[in-house]
Amino acid sequence: METFFFMIVAAVAVLASILVITCKNPINSALSLILTFFCLATLYVTLDAPFMAAIQVIVYAGAIMVLIVFVIMLLNVRTESGRRSSHSVLFGSLIGLFTLFQLFYLFNRSSLTGQKGAIDSALINKVGHTELIGKALYTDFLLPFEVTSILLLVAIIGAVVLTKKKI
Repeated sequence: METFFFMIVAAVAVLASILVITCKNPINSALSLILTFFCLATLYVTLDAPFMAAIQVIVYAGAIMVLIVFVIMLLNVRTESGRRSSHSVLFGSLIGLFTLFQLFYLFNRSSLTGQKGAIDSALINKVGHTELIGKALYTDFLLPFEVTSILLLVAIIGAVVLTKKKI
């Protein structure tokens, strides 16, 4: 039953992610991205990671999507009215096929090491998900966390500067 549920949620996530790319209206793409985030949160729940599922819904489906929709409305993005160039479709298809070939090549050439990490299910049950994630985030991964926050701030400032008529 778990495998069947995973297949359904994974299929919906893949279809929603394809809709993110193919929708002509940017708001419809944003709504498809929200559906993809909810499917990922569902998969986190099936992996017994309820904290990550809650963070997925609150941070990504909530805050980040509000930011994306705000930027779309701020920039006043119109839907695509012209035809796509056949050159761009051909070029994109070639890049996609090349990337797919690379993935198959790497998966066939690599193998899993079977090496276990320092955190196991007994430690998770003893300490808890939230405390372990917090310790890792604010000790080992503090620099990438801060760099990401600065990048988001720069993106917001860039969107505001792009929409201003006079500086």
